[in-house]
Amino acid sequence: MDKLAKIYVAGHNGMVGSAIWKNLENKGYTNLIGRSSKSLDLRNQVDVDAFFATEQPEYVFLAAAKVGGIIANSTYRADFIYENMMIQNNIIHCAWKYNVKKLLFLGSTCIYPRDAAQPMAENCLLTNILEYTNEPYAIAKIAGLKLCESYNLQYDTNFIAVMPTNLYGPNDNFDLERSHVLPALIRKMYLGSCLEKGDWNAIRSDLTRSPIAGVEGSADEHSIIEVLGKFGIKTDGSAQPANNVSVEVWGSGRPMREFLWSEEMADACVYIMERVDFKALAALSGEKDVRNCHINIGTGKEISINDLALLIKEKVGFNGSIVFDASKPDGTMRKLTDPSKLHALGWNHHIDIEEGIEQMLGWYLGRNID
Repeated sequence: MDKLAKIYVAGHNGMVGSAIWKNLENKGYTNLIGRSSKSLDLRNQVDVDAFFATEQPEYVFLAAAKVGGIIANSTYRADFIYENMMIQNNIIHCAWKYNVKKLLFLGSTCIYPRDAAQPMAENCLLTNILEYTNEPYAIAKIAGLKLCESYNLQYDTNFIAVMPTNLYGPNDNFDLERSHVLPALIRKMYLGSCLEKGDWNAIRSDLTRSPIAGVEGSADEHSIIEVLGKFGIKTDGSAQPANNVSVEVWGSGRPMREFLWSEEMADACVYIMERVDFKALAALSGEKDVRNCHINIGTGKEISINDLALLIKEKVGFNGSIVFDASKPDGTMRKLTDPSKLHALGWNHHIDIEEGIEQMLGWYLGRNID
C-alpha cells in the first residue's frame, strides 16, 4: 500500500478498528477515512453505495461488526446474524463495484466447529457443527469469509479474510450486558475491590462513565448495590467498606480460551495487507478446490477461565471470592488457533496474557480518572 493511498477503516471507533487506525498512522499512512455509525449506517445498502461512490477508497479494512460475549450472543441471536451479514454484504459488494484494490475482512475463530481438533487449523472449517450459543454470529462470519472467497474467484478481486482469536485491549467494551469475558472480569473485580474499600467515589465515577442497565453514578447506594448484584458483583450489605464481596462468573471455569492483544492483531492485519495477496494464499492452501484461504491470527497459547479470573483478581487487587455459576453455559470448551500459516508468512505475537492484562487494567483505570 502506498503511504498516500486512501484507506477506509470500517468500524474505526471500535476496539479493533481504532487499533488498526493507530497502527496505520504509526506506519506513516496519511489518507485514512472513517465514519461513525451515526453518520453512516453500514446496514443500509443505499447509504454504503453512496459512500463508496463519493470516497472511492483504494483499500478497505472491514472491522465493523456487532460483537458481544456469551450473554449477548445468546440473547440477541437475530440481531447478530442480521446486522453482521448486512454490514459485510454491503461493504464487500461495494468494494468490488468501486474497484477497491484490496480488502481485509475480520472474522472470528468461532467459525470453527464446536468439537474441532485442537489447535484449530484453517482447513477444519465446515467439518462439523458449530457451538450453539454463538451460532448466528459464526454463520454470519462464515458467510463473510465465503463472500470474499467467491468474489475473488468470480471477479478476480483481492479480498483477504482473517480470523482473530479472542481480542482485548484499548477501547474494549466494558458493558456488562454485552462485553466479552476478559473486560467483564476486569470491570467486575475492579468494582468489587471498590466495594471492599468503600470507595464510592470510584464506583460512582465508573457508573457515570458507563452506566449498568441504566443505573448511573448519581443513583442512591441501594440502587447501585442492587444492579451490581444483578450482574454478579455481590455483597452482604451496604456497609462502608462492604463485607464478603463476591464476583460471579458464568460457567464452570473449565473452558480454555486464547487471548490476543488488540494492537498486535492490528499489526498482523496491516502486515498482511502490505505483503499478502489472495492468489498466494490460494496456492498456499494446497487444496484441489480453492477454499480455506483465510488466515488465523492468534497466539497458539491458552488459559482456563478459572486461571484467567484468578490472574485478573491478583492484578486488580480484589480480595473477595470468585463464584462460578455452573448452571450457566460454558460455550465451547476449547478453541485454540493454529497460527502456523501466519507464522509462515512472517508474523508472530509478542505480548502474552500477563503483560496484556496489566496494560488493559492500566488503560481502564486511566480512563476512569480522565
